[in-house]
Amino acid sequence: MSLPRIGGWLPDHEAPGFQPDDFVAATRRTTTPAVLVQDPASGAVGVGFGGAAVAEGGWPLLASLPAVYAEWLGERSFSEVHGARFPYVAGAMANGIHTADMTIACAEAGLLGFFGAAGLSLGRVEENVARLVATLGDRPNWGANLIHSPNEPDLEAAVADLFLRAGVRRVEASAYMALTPSIVRYACTGLRARPDGTVERRNHVFAKISRPEVARRFLEPAPADILQALVGRGLLTADEAALARRIPLATDLSVEADSGGHTDNRPLPALFPAIQATRDEIARQHGYTEAIRLGAGGGIGTPHAVAAAFALGAAYVLTGSVNQACVESGLSPAGRAMLVDCGIADVTMAPAADMFELGVTVQVLHRGTLFATRGRKLYQLYREHPSLDAIPAPERARVEKDILRATFPEAWASTRAFWMARDPREVARAEADPKHLMALVFRSYLGLSSRWAIAGDESRRMDYQIWCGPAMGAFNAWTRGTFLERPDERRVVQVAYNLLDGATAITRAHQLRAAGAPVPAAAFDPRPRNLLSA
Repeated sequence: MSLPRIGGWLPDHEAPGFQPDDFVAATRRTTTPAVLVQDPASGAVGVGFGGAAVAEGGWPLLASLPAVYAEWLGERSFSEVHGARFPYVAGAMANGIHTADMTIACAEAGLLGFFGAAGLSLGRVEENVARLVATLGDRPNWGANLIHSPNEPDLEAAVADLFLRAGVRRVEASAYMALTPSIVRYACTGLRARPDGTVERRNHVFAKISRPEVARRFLEPAPADILQALVGRGLLTADEAALARRIPLATDLSVEADSGGHTDNRPLPALFPAIQATRDEIARQHGYTEAIRLGAGGGIGTPHAVAAAFALGAAYVLTGSVNQACVESGLSPAGRAMLVDCGIADVTMAPAADMFELGVTVQVLHRGTLFATRGRKLYQLYREHPSLDAIPAPERARVEKDILRATFPEAWASTRAFWMARDPREVARAEADPKHLMALVFRSYLGLSSRWAIAGDESRRMDYQIWCGPAMGAFNAWTRGTFLERPDERRVVQVAYNLLDGATAITRAHQLRAAGAPVPAAAFDPRPRNLLSA
């Protein structure tokens, strides 16, 4: 069958290919423009490179396809604003699991990385930020995590203040259910008017969101009452507050689907368009002229997921679980080895240490650990009983022996010592409220479980809390039988480059298929290759 042609094509030194392998090869030559031609005799469609288009003669030309570069898979304003070569963010992983080393590696490779400050003491955050500033200086493509801490607002405020003083120009704002003075102060500090009347930002917020109502809070201008209070306390100037009323609080929102850690387990194809619609509605309502970028995270563990995210309209992609298994991760070798064995169904939900009383859950590794089962048991006991003393003796014995490995009085003594050093007000509240005392004791297990995984405490291996989503299992399946199957080969930049490289191959495969080429299934399965070799 003769297909509509747009002209002719004359090859130079390379004849067109008509075999399935030729189309697979074409998906690996993404930085070279390609053409689709038809064999007049057989009617077969083939692919060619180079040559010249002509008005008449030559091979019947069906389509001319542009080159595909990893740099341009996302939105160009992302690179322009944040100084990253690639539209790729390695998201923060709490308790320093996303280490300073990982942040530095990402920045130097043209990616954007966020140091995992959440859950660390202020002193440790300060030490790591000092190192990042000293190493990366004025590079724009790095930042640190600022997590919503409803139980510790003073710590959240202190971390935000530290970031402002140290010159951390980008934060990943995570787990926010409502805006706080700390995130508003960070976002609005340093706002100034340009000569053309537009507003220039000093600080940039990447808001991790998974619900339209939360997205709306970051897309609207900062609340007037919070701005007014900050001005009254001398933490913002009147000019900064006035400019803040004209712009969205954040211009980068990471749409978080089925991810590790805090997640609503929503599928990205359903969630992303809903957030897009919310963004577009609010942008029209306020007449914003500044670009508001939506990134895609959660489930991003293969080139197929990366390509799909960009096809949805993502300005950038955000990875987490797959980075946790990398050698630069703060997770122990034992914990990383457990992740290598993870399948897509080997994850589950468990109570969150930071929002235990609210019933908030996090997604964690299930294979090889009893943490989730034990954490859910503690939450059940918390819901059913008013105090530790009210827990029936058989249940109490099991919790003391198997979970806490301490009697309730011993567990409270160690928990009390921790909070006396961190925030004595929590101790006073607990000693006046037995229910809160029980929550603090149970939260201590939840908090320590992630630290045991970081430290590699073999005596607590069955209690490791490892934040993980199904992306980890998908990544393991994709890398099986390749060099990236080995834990020692998993470096954050190697993983990122392979995900992006594979996504360009899949994007080219879609180009070919959309233009009418008979693309074989193998074209949609790019295999990992060593992209960091000398």
